[in-house]
Amino acid sequence: MEVPNSQRRYCPFCKRHTDHEVHRVSVSKKKRALAEGQRRFKRKLKGYGSFPKPNPRGREKPTRKLDLRYLCKECGKKHTVGSGFRVKKFVLVK
Repeated sequence: MEVPNSQRRYCPFCKRHTDHEVHRVSVSKKKRALAEGQRRFKRKLKGYGSFPKPNPRGREKPTRKLDLRYLCKECGKKHTVGSGFRVKKFVLVK
């Protein structure tokens, strides 16, 4: 997938369309491995068979999620659109 590294997009801070620079950021891994829900889920996976749900190990996704950050050239603030997307090949083009 080829994306131009400079786009004209809506800036939520300037509240109008301005030129933006596109930066590629890969979505980080889970930050809260010890969150209450995650601890509860791990506790449920221990012990009896596959109850309550099958163990999710070994079913990794084929690609990592990609996140695009847009840097406004007017105000200098960055923002994102959506929560990232999956793509095997990504190239920023001039």
